[in-house]
Amino acid sequence: MAIGITPIVGNWYQGADELRFEVVALDEDEGIIEIHYFDGELDEVEFDVWSQMRVEHVSSPGDWADVCDELAQDDLDDTDFADFDLRS
Repeated sequence: MAIGITPIVGNWYQGADELRFEVVALDEDEGIIEIHYFDGELDEVEFDVWSQMRVEHVSSPGDWADVCDELAQDDLDDTDFADFDLRS
């Protein structure tokens, strides 16, 4: 790899295209960096390409477990349990 930001598994980065992604694996034998974009897409980048990319380290987008918990609670709040017979 040339001079630039070293990819570290678990760290989040943003490219010049402003897309955020996390490095999820490094395969030094194959020369591949596996990345997971914020929108869920998976991709691979070669070490040579990474060294030419203009990436910057960014903070993680937060704890997704909290987001899921909030969505689940919202769904429960909208449910009318009066129609269910819970005595089975």
